[in-house]
Amino acid sequence: QVQLVESGGGSVQPGGSLRLSCAASGDTRRSMCVGWFRQAPGKERERLVSVYLTGGRTYIADSVKARFAIALDPAKNMWSLHMTRLRPEDTGMYYCAAEPQIGERCYSGSWYPSAAGYWGQGTQVTVSS
Repeated sequence: QVQLVESGGGSVQPGGSLRLSCAASGDTRRSMCVGWFRQAPGKERERLVSVYLTGGRTYIADSVKARFAIALDPAKNMWSLHMTRLRPEDTGMYYCAAEPQIGERCYSGSWYPSAAGYWGQGTQVTVSS
């Protein structure tokens, strides 16, 4: 089992920046795909960014490309989402996620954690003036 604990989030004005962090504990020995998802009010949860914790090719959604970036600290089993130039449409619940050994789905195609994956508890991000 793996437990994910998120930190960060909050309220910010449009154009501002925030950082979210996720720490994994438990059985993290396996090659782990990690990432961030967002669920806006009334919408489905969408993948924003994902990569293997040890690095490599990265998936990033068009909606956040050039504004959001993922930072990895595999020695600490942690990863962060650095968000810049935030917009009101970035408002939502942000979830970190992880799933072991999913091959290329981590950085191509579609990845939505299966029953073998893990979710953080979620943290609210509100972008408003």
